[in-house]
Amino acid sequence: MHRELEKLTRPGVEALDEILGVALPVLDDGFVRVIDYMGDDRAIVQAARVSYGAGTKHVQEDRGLIRYLMRHRHTTPFEMCELKLHVRVPMDAWRQWIRHRTASVNEYSTRYSVAIDAAVLTAPEAWRLQSGDNKQGSAGLLDVERGTTLSRQERMVHRLAREAYEARLALGVAREQARKDLPLCTYTEAYWKIDLHNLLHFLDLRLDLHAQEEIRAYSSVIGHEIVKRWVPLTWDAFLDYRFLAMHLSRAEAEIVGFVARGDVGAAIETARALGWLERGASGLKRNRERAEAEEKLARFGLVPPWRK
Repeated sequence: MHRELEKLTRPGVEALDEILGVALPVLDDGFVRVIDYMGDDRAIVQAARVSYGAGTKHVQEDRGLIRYLMRHRHTTPFEMCELKLHVRVPMDAWRQWIRHRTASVNEYSTRYSVAIDAAVLTAPEAWRLQSGDNKQGSAGLLDVERGTTLSRQERMVHRLAREAYEARLALGVAREQARKDLPLCTYTEAYWKIDLHNLLHFLDLRLDLHAQEEIRAYSSVIGHEIVKRWVPLTWDAFLDYRFLAMHLSRAEAEIVGFVARGDVGAAIETARALGWLERGASGLKRNRERAEAEEKLARFGLVPPWRK
């Protein structure tokens, strides 16, 4: 005989309900808005305890369990929560976004519909320069005078591309072919549904300072204005144990230990064995792993011994 179970109600988060369906602006003409969600912080706790009840009565106990799950990478309970967003995003940023193959996606189709008449514009002072040590990144800004020229050219390209596209449509050219010369800055729209575990992984990568600025802008809105409202206990744990935390490799941990104990020689020998200290005509050769280790040492207030 089955024991009688209490009737459960659908979890609701008042803070998230306040912005449900509200388009939160991103860039000059983009947006993110919450269409629907499932679960909350309590659902994570409930799943972790394999319980159909209301969960613990004390928020502090729920907080402790969520932080334990995050700290020890127990990911399945976070998959019990899902979020569905409607986004309007430039195609170049969307190409990076869609690489996260852990979501269900339905995108606006320019085979069936006329392309959205909007594109990202770049202010004269916002043209970024190519990074010298990161092939897929930027560093510094172009001067405003030359940026003004580029912004003027940008508007001309946008106008000509749109006029050519609309002329093709007017002549009866198929939409799937007429669209081929539209620039990557053209906006697209999509519904994007993802569970919380994979959403946090997305945010961990796309909020990082090394991510492209445009997709960081979307990630910031999703993280700070949506996820923080939806699952505040999980968001705090994510910041503490994932996004703002520091991961040390075995070698990095050894070097930090040597430096902290004042054993400079052992730290240098460890770095040399890793190939970090190879020299060229102008000094130490570029080594990305060494550079990352130096950044971590700096966060501890420590100076890399090979730099002294």
